[in-house]
Amino acid sequence: MENNNNNKNQYDGYKTDAEREETAQHRMDDEIEVVSTPPRRSGSFFKYSGRVSLNTPENMDMKKGSSMKSTFAAFMAGALVVGSLMFASDKYNLFTGPQLAAAPQTSSVSGNNGAKTASLNNVVSSTKSVADIAKEAGPAVVKIETKVKSSKNGNSMYNDPFFQQFFGSQGRGSGKGSTQNQDDGALQSSGLGSGFIFQSSGYILTNEHVIDGADEIDVTVQGYDTPFKATLLGNSYDLDLAVLKIEGDKDFPTLPIGDSDNTQVGDWVVAIGNPYDFDYTVTSGVISAKERPISIPDDKGTREYKHLFQTDAAINPGNSGGPLLNMNGEVIGINTAVSSEAQGIGFAIPTSTISSVLENLKNNVEIPKEPSPYIGVSVANITEDMLGDLNLSSTKGAVVADIQPKTPAFEAGLREYDAIVAVDGAEISTADELTKKIQALKVGDKVKLTIVRNGNKQDITVTVGDRNAAQSTSKK
Repeated sequence: MENNNNNKNQYDGYKTDAEREETAQHRMDDEIEVVSTPPRRSGSFFKYSGRVSLNTPENMDMKKGSSMKSTFAAFMAGALVVGSLMFASDKYNLFTGPQLAAAPQTSSVSGNNGAKTASLNNVVSSTKSVADIAKEAGPAVVKIETKVKSSKNGNSMYNDPFFQQFFGSQGRGSGKGSTQNQDDGALQSSGLGSGFIFQSSGYILTNEHVIDGADEIDVTVQGYDTPFKATLLGNSYDLDLAVLKIEGDKDFPTLPIGDSDNTQVGDWVVAIGNPYDFDYTVTSGVISAKERPISIPDDKGTREYKHLFQTDAAINPGNSGGPLLNMNGEVIGINTAVSSEAQGIGFAIPTSTISSVLENLKNNVEIPKEPSPYIGVSVANITEDMLGDLNLSSTKGAVVADIQPKTPAFEAGLREYDAIVAVDGAEISTADELTKKIQALKVGDKVKLTIVRNGNKQDITVTVGDRNAAQSTSKK
C-alpha cells in the first residue's frame, strides 16, 4: 500500500486535468489555514502579546484596528512613564542638584496705615560696582591746591628725596599759580592733593602733609566754577591728618565714613583723587595687607605711621588725602603714600585711626600722642674689634653707644659701653633685635636687661618710659 501511494505521488504528472485541479485546490486549502502561536516575550520595557496571522484580505481590517489601538496604548503608557520620571526628578533633584530654599516672606504693621508685606526676595545686595561708586562718591571728592609766599620758596620737605619716594612732588610747581610773580610776598603754587567732604556744612578731611606750610588753601568742588578758600581747623603731624572748612550757600555732597575693622585682606577697594593734576581719577584694587608700619623723615622729624592698609589700587602723587572706599561706597581709609620705586604698593590710613580723633581735629583740640615705649639709650652692634676693650668673648648683643640723662635707662644705672646680651633672660644677637623687643613692650612695663660691664655679667631692671611724654615735658 505504501509503495502504491509512493508510486501515485511519483506519477502525479500523468494525472488527468480534472485530477490535477482537485489536488491543487486541496493544497491551497492547507496553506490558508490560520495557525495560533503563543505570545512572544520581549526584553523591552513594554511587553507585547497577540496572535500571528497571515496577511489575508479578510484579516487586513482587523489588523488596522488592532494597530491603532496598540499605538494609542503605547502612547498612553509612554506618557505615564515620562510623567513618572519627571515627578521623580523634581522630587529628588535628579538633574538640578540641591537648591536654596525659597526665602520666607515677612510682614510688618506700619502705624495706622495697615500691614505692609516685605519679602526677603526683594532685598538688594548693598555691594556696588566700581562705576556706581565712582558716580556717587565723585562729587564729594575735592581737589586741594596750596600756595605759599614766594619768600618761603615752597615747602622744603618736598625737596627731600626720601619724602618724594613716598609722596612724590605732590604737584609742586604745577597748576595755575606756577607762573605768578616771584616777588617776595607773592603767592605761588606749592602743592596739590585731594580730600573729601564728610559733613555737608563743608568739613573736609585730608592729609596734614598736603596742606603743611601753606599760606593759602584752595579747594575745588565739582559743580562749582571757582575754588573755595579753605580754613585749616586742626591738624596732627604725627597722624598726618587735617580738617578744613569751606563755606557755601547750600549743602555739599558727603561721603560716609565706614568701619575699617571689618575690612579683610583681599577685599576690593576704590581710590579716587587727583594724581598729577588729573582731576577725579578713579582706580581700583584690593587690600594687600593690614597693619603696615612705615617711617618717613622730613624737616620736622619723622612721621611714624602705624596700622596702615597696603593696597595695589593705583595711588600716585596728588592722590594724598583722597578716600579709599569699600564696595559699599564707604570711606575705610585715606590714601597717604606710595612707594615710587615699586608698582602696586600704596598705603592708606584706616578709619579706625581717624574716627577717634575727628572731633579733636574739627575743634582744634590737641590730640594726645600715642604712648611710645623707650628706655633712653642708643645702641650699636658689637664687632670683633670691640671684644678686647669690652672684655667680651662673643659679638652677640648690643653695646650702649649713648645714654640720655633723666631717662629710664639712666635712672636704672645703665651706662655707656655696657654690653646688653639678654632681655628678660632671652639672649639677643643684634642692636636691632634689642630695639624691637623694647618697642614691643608697654609703657610702665619692667624689663630685666642682662649686661656685661668690665667682664662682669649682671642684671639691671628698667621701667619702660613714654618718649612722647618725655619730649612734651622737656619742651615746657
